[in-house]
Amino acid sequence: MQVIRTASMRPLTNRSIAVLGFGSQGRAQALNLRDTGFAPVIGLPSGSHSRQDAKREGFCVTTPARAVARGDIILVLAPDHLHGVVYEQSIRPQLRDGQTLVFAHASSVHFGLVKLPRTVDVILVAPLGPGNRLRDLRGKRDGVPCFWTVHQDYSGRARALALALARAIGCIPAGAIETTFADEAVGDLFGEQAVLCGGLGELLTAGVSILVRHGLSAHAAYLECVYQLDLIVDLIKSDGLAGMYARISPTAAFGARRAGPMVVGPESHRAMEQLYGEIATGEFFRTWVKQGSRRSSRRHIDPIVPPEFTRGERTVLSALKSPHKT
Repeated sequence: MQVIRTASMRPLTNRSIAVLGFGSQGRAQALNLRDTGFAPVIGLPSGSHSRQDAKREGFCVTTPARAVARGDIILVLAPDHLHGVVYEQSIRPQLRDGQTLVFAHASSVHFGLVKLPRTVDVILVAPLGPGNRLRDLRGKRDGVPCFWTVHQDYSGRARALALALARAIGCIPAGAIETTFADEAVGDLFGEQAVLCGGLGELLTAGVSILVRHGLSAHAAYLECVYQLDLIVDLIKSDGLAGMYARISPTAAFGARRAGPMVVGPESHRAMEQLYGEIATGEFFRTWVKQGSRRSSRRHIDPIVPPEFTRGERTVLSALKSPHKT
């Protein structure tokens, strides 16, 4: 695996940049681009609630179609399931030869939601973290790295442009790692569903619920099962999984060896295989595009957090963030 930590921003010289979307990634990338010396225009529908947010941040805001018409480089950072609509209504009619389309997630291209002409560059620059972390850790060696790749190189300069953008949004010091659209699309969806968000979220809430059911207070259960998670993850990221096991207490190591395969056993592996199949064939993404286009509120898609978990979480966070009293 090659990790690139240097790149010239010369390929971006005298190139106008449009950012479509102003959510987590859109806002962070636009702000980081501006801090690097660029002046991206933000493309948002006339009815978008994010228009006022972008204006308050000092950006020039216009419609997606006008942003595409003005931009040499278009960062497509609208929600993934809406890429088909955004492309057909606002991008395709305005595209001209030699423009560059940049995606932060490969699904809409890999699963055929957008059909791209051969006369544009198509690249992926996908930060390996949410927008707030990308913003907070911009340009730091221990910040947010990114995946990058070239799907279509019409200009012959797409590779250099991808790495220049990775630097401009703040990922290069942490590292840019080459991938493919196929690998990023499938790997990202599987990782967040099976492990990082879906699997981890259920594991955390289950642990808290069981301890509360057996008499522990909600805040004690939260502290035992959730609050220390970042310390364990930091150990894994710095020393590897085996290194983490070697640095925890002998009691914790013995318990982990015994309990791990019980909690994540054959049934969990079968569920993960099923998830992988649904993702790799495009079944999940097609279902999400249909469902997502009918939803106007996050409350229909966000998982439900058990009340005992929320109670413990609020107690701990409120107590630890309050001013110290003696």
